Amino acid sequence: MKSRLLWKLLAINAAMIGVVFLVVWLAVDFLAADYFSVLMKQYNIDPAESHQMFLDAIHRYLIQVSVAALALAVLLSLLLTRKVLRPLSDMAAISRRIAAGDYTDRVEAASRDEVGHLARAFNQMADGLERVERLRRSMVVDMAHELRTPLTNIRGYLEALADGVVPPSKETFEMLQEEILRLVRLAEDINQLTKADAARAYLQREEIALPDLIEQVLELYRYQFESRGISLETHYAEAAGRVTGDRDKLLQVLRNLIQNACQYTPGKGALSISTERVAEGIKATFANSGPEIAETDLKLIFERFHRAEKSRSRDSGGAGIGLAIVKELVEAHGGRVGAESAEGRVRIWFTLPA
Repeated sequence: MKSRLLWKLLAINAAMIGVVFLVVWLAVDFLAADYFSVLMKQYNIDPAESHQMFLDAIHRYLIQVSVAALALAVLLSLLLTRKVLRPLSDMAAISRRIAAGDYTDRVEAASRDEVGHLARAFNQMADGLERVERLRRSMVVDMAHELRTPLTNIRGYLEALADGVVPPSKETFEMLQEEILRLVRLAEDINQLTKADAARAYLQREEIALPDLIEQVLELYRYQFESRGISLETHYAEAAGRVTGDRDKLLQVLRNLIQNACQYTPGKGALSISTERVAEGIKATFANSGPEIAETDLKLIFERFHRAEKSRSRDSGGAGIGLAIVKELVEAHGGRVGAESAEGRVRIWFTLPA
């Protein structure tokens, strides 16, 4: 690619010099030479010999200057085009390495011109691909871990039942059923995450009253909050009522956030939900009391299979997919998500265009 493009650029410069050379040559022959002949006649000088000498001299100098200009143009073109094309060649080489699974190399982007902008955009793309690949590998490992725990339990109990070590009892079968349900829930979470990834193409947008949607979901969890002594407080700003979005997808966002708050708010704790008008549209904030989340974990709270509290069991903490689904669905609506943790409270928020 580099050689072909380089020779194309050199050919363009040579063609431009050739055109200029031809124009000057013709101008001298048809204009300057005629004007020279007129001057010779005006001063009673025989123009024949002088005219030919004039043309020969002009042509000779024109050829010399053109050759020098062509040589200079070729030299400058080689230097400049090699400098310009080097990042493009690096991009081609790095692209091949990325295709082979190596995401470590980056293009040197020192210039501020269009090629420099392209190089920086290429590096950003490579960073994104490396991050996605890292998340994919991590997700595969996490999924294997999530699946291995219940499968190991089921296998162990089935072998014990088959060997007569464990008597077949109602409690044993209930435990096996619970492990199977964990697998079903995990499969459903992964299915929901897959649907969330593709949500941008399947949004059925309509005007929705966000506070009404929040209250609808709260009714489903109100008994759980009351049974654990968790106080609920809501505040909906009058100017932050209606958004445009997919009702089912936003219901899923709210269910995941409220369920997350229900799981991680300690007994006798508090949960407050508020909406407000911001520059980006409508912002909804879910703030629950509880232990603060470390800054390093806070940055990863919306990543798949990530859980800030590693000590939580799989039963109470879930698989760490709920907030990843929230992020995918909110961004599909053109919004943003974020999390903050300070003063004994964890705040998770999202914004939606109004």
